[in-house]
Amino acid sequence: MTKISSISINGRITLDMHSLNNEGGEGNQVLTRQVTIIDENGKPATVTAVSGDMMKHIMCEHFWTIAKEENLPLSNTSSLFNANRIIPSDLPNAEANDHIVTTDEVLKTCSLSDIAGAMITGLGNFSRKSIAEFGWLVALPQANETENYFHAKYVPNAKTKKKEESEDEEKKKENVSQNIFHRPANSGIYAFVGNLEILRLGYNDISKKYSISNAERGQRYKTLLKSVLYTFIKLNGAMRNTQNPHIVNFEGVITYSTSTCPAPTFSALNSNYKNEIEKVTKNLNEITNNSLTTIPISSLAELTEKFKELINTTEPNKL
Repeated sequence: MTKISSISINGRITLDMHSLNNEGGEGNQVLTRQVTIIDENGKPATVTAVSGDMMKHIMCEHFWTIAKEENLPLSNTSSLFNANRIIPSDLPNAEANDHIVTTDEVLKTCSLSDIAGAMITGLGNFSRKSIAEFGWLVALPQANETENYFHAKYVPNAKTKKKEESEDEEKKKENVSQNIFHRPANSGIYAFVGNLEILRLGYNDISKKYSISNAERGQRYKTLLKSVLYTFIKLNGAMRNTQNPHIVNFEGVITYSTSTCPAPTFSALNSNYKNEIEKVTKNLNEITNNSLTTIPISSLAELTEKFKELINTTEPNKL
């Protein structure tokens, strides 16, 4: 088994006709999320985007379902998929002024808090840094479009009702307001950046010791990899009931490290990102005893194949 210290995923995912992450609404118009970036030529560009918070939430939801299925420990709060993940009442042995003890309790009690991080204001502002880190999905300036579509709610009885039958006009007006609205559909090629600090699985950053067994770390590691993979297979988010994204393609590079040298990341907003990652990896390998490996990916099917190999042939390294 190869022992993995960190994993990075850099790539481009093509999504058509989605509205996963909107900024809100103004009147009867849904506003699509946009960000301004500096492109590879040094020029500003405004493009559509999906926030890293949304990507992290998608991964956490997949991790939660797998954890429930495979009986990984979850706090009472996380078992309900509450955004707080863990609260003082979940930790009867935690101490407000002893973050070493509290961290041990959090790691043993809740696998989701281990990989996704946690903050507990009721225990001396305790915090646990996430193992999984996600950047924004940012559309390439030359490959993104947003169109707005007109929608109207259909009220079938509106014209057939006779005036004499309208006994209670207020009740008949319920839920028929705001019939007309406009909503966006976005299509584009999106750059993705993600990093997994595998060394920190089950690791107490304060005591510098592992709080759970090697077997438990291995189980959480496989669940984490599955949840990241499932994130690309099923992108949860807004308006999927009628605008479920068309996932057209994924290409990129998975890089993993077997030492404390971090797996390198380089944004796919740069058209030369694959070569850059290969060169950075080559240079780093010359000073780290070849501890880095790159895996090129050309399709979603290939992504699932490589993740399958990682799940079946690797395990988490230890500090």
